[in-house]
Amino acid sequence: MRLSTIKLNGEEIAGIVTNKGVIPLRAINAATNSAWEEDMFSLIKADHVKPLTDWYNDGGKYELDEMPGIVAKKDVVYAPLYRTPPHIFGIGLNYVDHAGDIGDAAPQGFPGSFFKFADTLIGPGDEIHLPMLKESTKVTAEAELGIIFSKKCRDVSEENWRDVIAGFTTILDMTEESFLKGNEYINGNPRYLTICKCFPTFFSFGPTMVTPDEVPDVLKIEVQSVHNGEVYAKNVVANMTHRPARLVSLHSSIQGWYPGDVLSTGTPRAFGLKDGDVAECRIYGPDGFEMEPLLNPVVNLKQHPEKADK
Repeated sequence: MRLSTIKLNGEEIAGIVTNKGVIPLRAINAATNSAWEEDMFSLIKADHVKPLTDWYNDGGKYELDEMPGIVAKKDVVYAPLYRTPPHIFGIGLNYVDHAGDIGDAAPQGFPGSFFKFADTLIGPGDEIHLPMLKESTKVTAEAELGIIFSKKCRDVSEENWRDVIAGFTTILDMTEESFLKGNEYINGNPRYLTICKCFPTFFSFGPTMVTPDEVPDVLKIEVQSVHNGEVYAKNVVANMTHRPARLVSLHSSIQGWYPGDVLSTGTPRAFGLKDGDVAECRIYGPDGFEMEPLLNPVVNLKQHPEKADK
């Protein structure tokens, strides 16, 4: 099953994606006398994703196209999946190729990791803003596989990591990379990732959340970093230094996980951004599997200061 948040009549509401468009959960509730939560974060927090998936797979998907209230594909305007994840947790340098971009080795014992703030968040089609800060000289975008958590948990075993997730999504994670290459304030130390990760608009996710039943083997998923429509780099999850099972389990024993937390698992490679570019994340898998791509246009605030948040 695939879920999205769409903009409709001034609201941001959750719905199930069909071949014809998106059917809002409120329309499903009305048609089936159900009581699913109707926004994405509440749906996840209430632990409704798994039972909704079961309903969908047990025949509900065949009812959706005939229900009143569907938003046709041509009229769908996506929003971020939700606006206020409790935590956004990123993994740095998780592929050897990406570590080489900044002249470092991929961390082996523990993953390189960092938190991002919720106010960095944008959604599909929103602008990525290159900062006004004069020291900002190189912003990069990183396409990543995202994992969304379904419940509060600690000390999750690697064998049971899928039991605590609501689904997978596409992510674009931005970095002020010049700060990692000799900036005088942090001496080029990549451990200080937070300072270059938390500018506004530096995290995009969506447009869909794919439930775990559609991803039987996450290690076969291919992540593509796409720059202006051209594939810049790609790699499969099996080639991560720290794979999803370890990331979920290890960090459950450190900070723990909460419903709606987002884990961004690392990128095959980052690419530089300039004004007018389009950054894109594409994710594919076996047997024709693919996620709806995530695209964001780029605006350099030094060239367009009128677009800066006041």
